[in-house]
Amino acid sequence: MKIDAHQHFWQRSRGDYGWLTPELGPLWRDFLPPDLAPLTAAAGIERTIVVQAAPTLEETRYLLTLAAREPSIGGVVGWVPMLAPEAPSLIAGLARDPKFKGVRPMLQDLPDDNWIADPALGPAVEALLAHDLAFDALIFARHADALETFATRFSPLRIVVDHGAKPPVRDGQAGWRPWADSITRLARLPNIHCKLSGLASEAAPAWTEATLQPYVNHLLDAFGPARLIWGSDWPVLNLNGDYLVWHSVANTLLASLSEAERDGVFGANARTFYRL
Repeated sequence: MKIDAHQHFWQRSRGDYGWLTPELGPLWRDFLPPDLAPLTAAAGIERTIVVQAAPTLEETRYLLTLAAREPSIGGVVGWVPMLAPEAPSLIAGLARDPKFKGVRPMLQDLPDDNWIADPALGPAVEALLAHDLAFDALIFARHADALETFATRFSPLRIVVDHGAKPPVRDGQAGWRPWADSITRLARLPNIHCKLSGLASEAAPAWTEATLQPYVNHLLDAFGPARLIWGSDWPVLNLNGDYLVWHSVANTLLASLSEAERDGVFGANARTFYRL
């Protein structure tokens, strides 16, 4: 089964996408399952993981409602106020829906880069573990120390780094070393996986396979094919890329892998990680 392990849906009239503004041009409209269906069909994608785009419980419940009537949605990664006293009960309630697969607190947007290292997250994490749920880490390299603390403290928790920790591709060699070192460090922890997604968004316009090759190579060297998971990051991808082009480029950049390893990156690893 081929799986897109990272995509979004949104409906602007819902009103809780604080980051979504007219200045984002091609993103300033609704994106719903009928918009994605032709792209996944052309790429041979059978299931997707839809990931939260608003830090609200209302959006999480909205995505679960979409998932209930859309068979192609294999799972939902939602948002929960993880430091709230009611976080464990909220997680337990959401987990009653079989398509609820994990949480993402949008770490990149929080004012405190060390938020994820707070031991007070313990009760929420214990609830995630009790319900066999996963954790998506939306980070930059500057969050690596705190995420390492979190992942070490909660070593049974399945964690996936979104978008390869957003390498500064457009900066070239100037930003390489801090990013590459943080990836190497995080990959040493066996409970951390990584999404091969979002790289085009971090590149300058007119990027090519050669532009992304060093970053893909480093992610592959660090995590290995068994902990790498492909995702489109559609429709955010539309700002600097195209669904079918990115799918094709990713296949080309991983051409050195065995067929079984490629099957893992493009589906089996996501199926295992998210318990589909």
